[in-house]
Amino acid sequence: MSDLATNRPVVITGASLYGDTKADLVLVDGVIASLSAKDAPTDAVTIDGTGLIALPGLVDLHTHLREPGREDAETIASGSLSAARGGYVAVHAMANTTPTADTAGVVEQVWSRGLEIGLVDVFPVGAVTVGLGGTQLSEMGAMANSRAKVRVFSDDGKCVHDPVVMRRALEYVKSFDGVIAQHAQDPRLTEGAQMHEGFVSGDLGLTGWPAVAEESIIARDVLLAEHVGSRVHICHLSTAGSVEIIRWAKSRGINVTAEAMPHHMLLTDESVRGYDPRFKVNPPLRTQADVDALHAGLADGTIDIVATDHAPHPDEDKDCEWASAAFGMIGLETAVGIVQKTMVDTGLITWRDVARVMSETPASIGRDEAHGRPLAKGEPANVTLVDPKAAWTVEPTATASRSNNSPFGGIELPGRAVATFLRGRATHVDPRFEGAFS
Repeated sequence: MSDLATNRPVVITGASLYGDTKADLVLVDGVIASLSAKDAPTDAVTIDGTGLIALPGLVDLHTHLREPGREDAETIASGSLSAARGGYVAVHAMANTTPTADTAGVVEQVWSRGLEIGLVDVFPVGAVTVGLGGTQLSEMGAMANSRAKVRVFSDDGKCVHDPVVMRRALEYVKSFDGVIAQHAQDPRLTEGAQMHEGFVSGDLGLTGWPAVAEESIIARDVLLAEHVGSRVHICHLSTAGSVEIIRWAKSRGINVTAEAMPHHMLLTDESVRGYDPRFKVNPPLRTQADVDALHAGLADGTIDIVATDHAPHPDEDKDCEWASAAFGMIGLETAVGIVQKTMVDTGLITWRDVARVMSETPASIGRDEAHGRPLAKGEPANVTLVDPKAAWTVEPTATASRSNNSPFGGIELPGRAVATFLRGRATHVDPRFEGAFS
């Protein structure tokens, strides 16, 4: 693949908008200038969009870019390139960096670096507590008022397990319409846990990670959000019970949103039988019944979005025995293909729904008004083109990420993002379009 950025006008002819209506997209000066190629400037780059699906540029609410501190695993530059290749125009970078993104200075550093690179818009996620320690609230107000204008706060990787701290955090963010994104994991119930607690963990002799460790925190936090009258977002939902709790909370009118991850929608704990650390993730891969519940929850709107939890690690942190391996897996470049495989091609959702769960709603949760906008005249030219028939086999070493800890190696996916435009600039194009930009 080729990755580039050009400021020339672009006309995309004959693409299927949201998988529904065929139209042209004329991208000029950062906006969609027209839906007719007849209005294209004479110097425009022309892309034949026949057979392609045009979506609003994708937005990931849950990405780990590792910078500052772990540039051996990922940098904002490499992560941004991987995101662009996956069809993303914006990512929310989690706070578990070194130093932790718990001050205005650190989040501004991340935000500025993303702006400098320019492949995707990088929105820093601020830590809820100082150093992710779970005891003292961070400078959330200062981060919200910084140039980064942080609206999403999370101790992801760790749970805000103290209910008093969680309540205070929910109260704090109300003043600037922020949201607490909770990593739901009771630490006492998961001490030493290595994988999902069930038949497979017993068979393998690995310490189990019970579903209730996730579900109990979610139940507590939706009740706290209702009591306080604040917004709470549940990260990486993974169990059938969690889906039911969110469904119940929404029926009560509680202001809760939730996300599912592609790996939890495709893989099960059966993958762990080979003790391959690529399948070690937090929360763990669950059972087929849990996978089915996630599919149903995403289809009926109980689960609001798909996020990646892209978690790069250097080889030495994964190329080791299971117990010593780090939790996490990369996923920016495979997300679209997995959603197509598990949800679209199975008839559970449409491509218009994909736009909702991978662009529009993530942008709304993050209070990002620049993305997730309609593909209409006068709107920002943030566009992703997907080829639903570009079947390909995942090769982890071919990713733009600095890490290759993908669990999807050797899996065939039915489609992929073939072009990404951020404010009209091509940040990634498939080789078939390279000649148009030369």
